[in-house]
Amino acid sequence: MTFFKIIFNRAFAKHLGIAVLVGILVILLTFWVLNLYTRHGKGFAAPDFTGLTEQQLEHLIQENELRYAIIDSAHINELPPGVVIEQTPKAGSMVKKNRNIFFTINAWTPEKVQVPDVIDYSIRNARVMLESFGLEVGKLIYVPSEYTNLVLGQHYKGKPVEAGTPLERGAVIDLIVGQGLSNRTTAVPDLKGLYYDEAKQISQDLSLNIGAQIFDSTIVSREDTLKAFVWKQRPSGSGDSRLRLGSSIDIWLTVDSSYIMSDTSKVDTAETPEQEFSEEPVEEEDLNEEEFF
Repeated sequence: MTFFKIIFNRAFAKHLGIAVLVGILVILLTFWVLNLYTRHGKGFAAPDFTGLTEQQLEHLIQENELRYAIIDSAHINELPPGVVIEQTPKAGSMVKKNRNIFFTINAWTPEKVQVPDVIDYSIRNARVMLESFGLEVGKLIYVPSEYTNLVLGQHYKGKPVEAGTPLERGAVIDLIVGQGLSNRTTAVPDLKGLYYDEAKQISQDLSLNIGAQIFDSTIVSREDTLKAFVWKQRPSGSGDSRLRLGSSIDIWLTVDSSYIMSDTSKVDTAETPEQEFSEEPVEEEDLNEEEFF
């Protein structure tokens, strides 16, 4: 039987047709199974788990037939320990059932860092080193010394702290600084219009401290304190005012820009009802307004 006779044989054509049909059915079945397995087109928006504890999010996970894993932690002072601070995929992203949601939670205990040794450093270098370790510079405490503006000691909560001591990230370290053998003074900087952190850094660069921080009624939340700026200070930064090294400057903070308008009459008017804004020395009972620092 020749090749062409075999091709056009009815039995051969029948088997070939069956084979093609079976192949098509296999392909269609494969696509149908894949579609069923992946639930194509049946995704939904991922819930927002931010701020929930693990116990609270478990119900939401089960309700949406999802899975989860906690993969990391970080410490944020303003948030309760154990709550979700970040999720992947993010809230609102399209996900399907049985998808794994990965969480970063707020650590139950603050991160610890070791205190560096800043003794015999200048104030500026000591601050840079402490901040690089995640610590903050608190007060500058001046003592008589033949060395001026040299760090002679470091204190935590009023007590000496040795290098290598583990402390919570963000802890405040006070520095004992040499004042020299004379009553040296420095010019009072004009801090008006500066944010708190800027005012603190400029003051410390001049070997001065920030004293009382008095917030007005426009500041009602933690976020407001971050945006607050100095609208008044005592002693004033204008003129030839000078202070001894280690002295403090009291500051008033607000988020109302009208307080620093060039029209000083508006500021004077704003001060009239409040006796505590007078130029008399600040007494303990005068500082009843909220202090966030």
